[in-house]
Amino acid sequence: MQNISQRPQGISSDSFYFEKDKTDSILVLGVGNYLMGDESIGVRLIEALSECSIPEYLDILDGGTGGFLLLDRFQAYGTVIFVDATMDGKPAGTVSLLRPRFASDFPKALSVHDVGLKDMIEAVYLLEHQPDLYLITVSIDHINPMCVEVSPPVKKAIPAAMDQILSLAQSLHKQAQAVGDHL
Repeated sequence: MQNISQRPQGISSDSFYFEKDKTDSILVLGVGNYLMGDESIGVRLIEALSECSIPEYLDILDGGTGGFLLLDRFQAYGTVIFVDATMDGKPAGTVSLLRPRFASDFPKALSVHDVGLKDMIEAVYLLEHQPDLYLITVSIDHINPMCVEVSPPVKKAIPAAMDQILSLAQSLHKQAQAVGDHL
């Protein structure tokens, strides 16, 4: 049994993001609507990560459908990894990594919060501080309103998506450490 003090904790206070310098930390931000079936995969992945032992440099946040309410997180972190569902025509459960710089870089049909998330990314680039952004998507082929179940192909993608998130975070952390050592 894992020691409870080693498990990630849910943070409900916005002040957490400003109590200490987070620029060397990586935020994994899962977005999605828990009541829309497969569209909830971003928050489901955060849920799954909360059950794992994660490195100290990694923070996880269930962003739900927060949209512009999440902008302050981008001011606090040097690197943000988005996790979201996408309706990109690929087989359900396909895990992809993208490097979005602008809203136009997002998949064409990014689930039901398409406009809000794309607008939020555009707003991030208007801020004084822009974090290094990555997007990990899990392809879905439909949205089930008022459904909390995730389809088998999307549920099966959870371990692969978690591995990709943790591997990317570790690689980014090592790169940041190597750059920091040379300064």
